[in-house]
Amino acid sequence: MDVQVEAKGETATLGTADISRILATLPHRYPFLMVDRIVDIDGDRHAIGIKNVTANEPHFQGHFPDNPVMPGVLILEGMAQTAGTICLWQYPVENASPLVYFMTIDKAKFRRPVVPGDVLEYHMTKLTKRRNMWWFRGEAKVDGQLVAEAEVSAMIAARAGK
Repeated sequence: MDVQVEAKGETATLGTADISRILATLPHRYPFLMVDRIVDIDGDRHAIGIKNVTANEPHFQGHFPDNPVMPGVLILEGMAQTAGTICLWQYPVENASPLVYFMTIDKAKFRRPVVPGDVLEYHMTKLTKRRNMWWFRGEAKVDGQLVAEAEVSAMIAARAGK
């Protein structure tokens, strides 16, 4: 579904992507897929990834059994997967879409725990792009409150044999 919006005299198309489109784009699968849906896609400039955090996810068995808290590295991974999806949608799909590799994490901060029942939003905004490299600023939010933030970068590469 796409929605036309006007801001600052320019028209943009804000789209959405369900799990089928995400699975067609990213190589990740359960239990390592950290994005359930992407909303408010504005080209390669911005998107919001959604993760519904549930108690039956395997990392909660050990982190922590009596006080389940989503590991911060998985929150960062969800940010990177959202950003990677934005990147990959900018490349034409031929026989096989390119791969996206997570390169750096900078300025990461964690503000509060994410627990089962939370709906985690990854707000990713492109900072810059040069050739096959992308830089994003991300904020993870639950109920509008900042829970984590970071700057991440990614590199796009052809699949082996392509």
